[in-house]
Amino acid sequence: MADTTELHPRCSDPTPTMELDSLKQGAPEKWRLIRAHGPAVEDDMGNSEVGHNALCAGRIFAQGAELVDLALASGKIYEGEGFKYISESFEKGILHLIGLLSDGGVHSRLDQLQLLLKGASEHGAKRIRVHILTDGRDVSDGSSVGFVETLENDLANVREKGIDARIASGGGRMYVTMDRYKNVVKRGWDAQVLGEAPHKFTNAVEAVKKLRENANDQYLPPFVVVDENNEAVGPIVDPCRSNGYACKATTLFLHLRLIEHLVNICETVKFGHVTFSGYFNPQMEEYVEIPSDTGISFNEKPKMKALEIGKKARDAILSHKFDQVRVNIPSGDMVGHTGDIPATVVGWEAADEAVKVILDAIEQVGGIYVVTADHGNAEDMVKRNKSGEPLYDKNGELQILTSHTCLPVPIAIGGPELAPGVRFRNDVPDGGLANVAATVMNLHGFVAPDGYEPTLIEVVDN
Repeated sequence: MADTTELHPRCSDPTPTMELDSLKQGAPEKWRLIRAHGPAVEDDMGNSEVGHNALCAGRIFAQGAELVDLALASGKIYEGEGFKYISESFEKGILHLIGLLSDGGVHSRLDQLQLLLKGASEHGAKRIRVHILTDGRDVSDGSSVGFVETLENDLANVREKGIDARIASGGGRMYVTMDRYKNVVKRGWDAQVLGEAPHKFTNAVEAVKKLRENANDQYLPPFVVVDENNEAVGPIVDPCRSNGYACKATTLFLHLRLIEHLVNICETVKFGHVTFSGYFNPQMEEYVEIPSDTGISFNEKPKMKALEIGKKARDAILSHKFDQVRVNIPSGDMVGHTGDIPATVVGWEAADEAVKVILDAIEQVGGIYVVTADHGNAEDMVKRNKSGEPLYDKNGELQILTSHTCLPVPIAIGGPELAPGVRFRNDVPDGGLANVAATVMNLHGFVAPDGYEPTLIEVVDN
């Protein structure tokens, strides 16, 4: 959760997060805000990929969307081994592009897909099929129709150049392909590879409009586009080449190699964000995955696994086995994405309770804690004008914001083992997520390597 001091009115009544609030109220010199978007991560909206990379790398690298932008602008994307491999099938096969269709910038951007379509057609692709995933999470619910209409116009322009280019299938990002659950992946496999889905349409715009009558963009059921013979226009069969279009990060640089024994704890939906790098040393690291609820929207069980995560972390701390316990509690983010404000409040209450369990354990063993976030989301869930005032629809209802925010996020330090005189510095006013790595290293008694963003802490004489 980011900071909302300047926002009024709030998305809802203030969430009663007593434990998190106490970190600010009890020791203001050990609590501050840091930047989590834009140049603080990679000139991008804050999100889990770029945020976690910046947190652990201690530096700011071009990654995700920026790397894709550079590769498209320079043409290098068409010079790499990947594209050369794909282009081997252009003469007789089909180029399949699979990805999220929106301009949210977290997992993909429409303009990058448009450039990829143009570049692929100019580099020999003769048949192209696009398998779309509707968003409604990083962008407004209902925006899918406009994105599909735009893509259809783009594909029509490509067809004017003699290239057979069409949308082949689709579905919502949380229900088809994009999430990490087997049933979600299977729905995508059936629609994209086999050309089989419970819903068939002759064009994608009609499909999205019709299916939105009973589902939002995130949870649209799978559909395939069919021809006049009711045959799918684009199943993925040999000699085809498929390629995902996305701007997610692919590498995580961990500074925690210095720590002897480490445990990472999270539930399934964010487990990849604490295991991004894989093991440095399996004998000294443990990963604990708590299965997330499946088959439901997160607002149906908004506490998610926050309490279970807190208890696992508590047990790890009290075991005295680990030098560092790293925990990710995702309920504020995941439930916030649903746009359900009351449910999000419940999710944050559960997260706050989990934090209390963890901090109580740290108090017992005499440890140090660092509490922060990788981006904003649940702290403000309404759309606003340039003056910060909430926006309302034609019926007088608040327009709900389901995407991340660009607000700064808190960071707090404390615990019995924190040396006297340690506090946040005043001379790093623009500190961001990348400054956290050096800070954590210092708290472990190490000096950060050259090239890292400066630490956020200092020691002053009492």
